Amino acid sequence: MTSRKLLGAAASAAALFAGAAAAQVPPGGDTGGGVVRVPKPVTGAQVYEYVCQACHMADGKGGTGAATIPALAGNPKLAAAAYPIAIVARGMGGMPSLTSHLSDAQIAEVVTYVRTHFGNSYDKPVTEAEVARITGR
Repeated sequence: MTSRKLLGAAASAAALFAGAAAAQVPPGGDTGGGVVRVPKPVTGAQVYEYVCQACHMADGKGGTGAATIPALAGNPKLAAAAYPIAIVARGMGGMPSLTSHLSDAQIAEVVTYVRTHFGNSYDKPVTEAEVARITGR
């Protein structure tokens, strides 16, 4: 085999291997050991979908079963922004504190999202500074 053919065969094999390897890497990238990184939620809608929705449901109406999950939809307790900030930051009942998982910016985004969706119309955005006063960060 000539060196030109050998080089061409090696390049083809490398391209096939790289293509096969790339096809096996899930979106977000495999970190090794089967752990896949997902994009960090940034917007209030993303945080709600990734973190809150499993318990409070897609429509924000909560639910009952093994536990009673309070409805966020049409909830008058959300009128004062400090209340939902404190619940997300400190936890309450079966809900854990989320400060080890969410930044103050993410908490501000998700609280603003909940206060402006699901039939709630508390339009004043929650700021990161308001959250920081409660989280102490």
